[in-house]
Amino acid sequence: MNGEEEFFDAVTACNPFTQRCVSPRRDVSMIVSDVLPCFLGFDSENSSGEFSEADPRVAGVMRVDTGRSNGIGKVGERPPRENGIQKHRTSLPAPMFTRSDFSVWSILKKCIGLELSKITMPIAFNEPLSFLQRITEYMEHVYLIHRASCQPQALERMQCVAAFAVSAVASQWERTGKPFNPLLGETYELIREDLGFRFISEQVSHHPPISAFYSEGLNQDFLFHGSIYPKLKFWGKSVEAEPRGTITLELLKHNEAYTWTNPTCCVHNVIIGKLWIEQYGTVEILNHRTGDKCVLHFKPCGLFGKELHKVEGHIQDKNKKKLFMIYGKWTECLWGIDPAAYESYKKRERRGDPLSKAQPDDSSQKADGDVLDAVPEAQETVHVIPGSKLLWRVNTRPPNSAQMYNFTSFTVSLNELQSGMEKTLAPTDCRLRPDIRGMENGDMDLASQEKERLEEKQREARRERATQEAEWQTR
Repeated sequence: MNGEEEFFDAVTACNPFTQRCVSPRRDVSMIVSDVLPCFLGFDSENSSGEFSEADPRVAGVMRVDTGRSNGIGKVGERPPRENGIQKHRTSLPAPMFTRSDFSVWSILKKCIGLELSKITMPIAFNEPLSFLQRITEYMEHVYLIHRASCQPQALERMQCVAAFAVSAVASQWERTGKPFNPLLGETYELIREDLGFRFISEQVSHHPPISAFYSEGLNQDFLFHGSIYPKLKFWGKSVEAEPRGTITLELLKHNEAYTWTNPTCCVHNVIIGKLWIEQYGTVEILNHRTGDKCVLHFKPCGLFGKELHKVEGHIQDKNKKKLFMIYGKWTECLWGIDPAAYESYKKRERRGDPLSKAQPDDSSQKADGDVLDAVPEAQETVHVIPGSKLLWRVNTRPPNSAQMYNFTSFTVSLNELQSGMEKTLAPTDCRLRPDIRGMENGDMDLASQEKERLEEKQREARRERATQEAEWQTR
């Protein structure tokens, strides 16, 4: 990547968000003013802070034609299209880098109990995506939001929203690589006509690391926005990620807003043994118009792994009356059923009915717990209670997913840089980061060097602001 194409890790001047992404029926800039700073247009003459070089593309950032957008702007070559729909890549340029010969203990033994976002980690821990792109994976099952918008009853809408909230973490299954920390001012934008949404995000704070995002339906049926502060801690054998921050979904047709926070994610055996992931914690989704609430319990692994990946919960009205029961696994599917039928089934199960779930495999307890966290044996798939309604099922991953950091098909496309995109993307878009691009292409030495260079550039800019007693400005 030459000097004119360098990824700029921060900016301080920008044009209004509405220049690139505006709904003809709604003033988007008013919606995002408190959530996502505008950043899609730049003026190089007015820039300051961490701009180290002039970029001839900056003054002329192109606008998106909201009527005929192909996801990358109006100029430059259009990517291949089939039946009018843009085609996306199905694999990465190079296979995954092996971590088998890399010793992590020399790094992590000094980090026990510390917040990992403040520690420089070696490239071997990473996957070739920025955390901003990881957030975009929330949108893989966006059809659930479109479906919610079409439902006439509040209970049915909450069922769809609950399924969407669970689906948002499904892509993390077996994803043991750490996304790159976004640099201050880093951005990401995506338009998917085939899925009916546009998405935009920015790293708005470095310490603490805060990522803000905003998405809207191309048919003006929803808004989805929030900010996330992923607090990571190392506990000796595991790394725990607590995604602090509130997520908001607005269904415009129904004048409803839903809010929730994601569960905690834990990666086990980061020192020795096979890596494995679990999600745990309680997620509460509140419909602010009706007072309805969905309470979802992401179960911790438990003894012998019998609760691994399980999600159980219910939907209740404002008077706390249970209206609908939900169960399943965040790695597979989610089902729902009437509370009376659910309780009847549970009573039969407790009495030893033949329909009860299979017993767990005891082989998982044989490992030495003092050395590593034994990988739980995967239990029998979700047993469907008669009369249940399928709310969501995970997409099948590509056959070569294991060689692509266990990415889903949607994830594989997120860092794609098609011909002509460099002319229209903001220079802070993480697709232009040379360290991520190097890792994706299999050049680990280049990726490591560029990662170190960009991080040092960011530290130098911060020292300069401190010397000048200047605060970081997002607008």
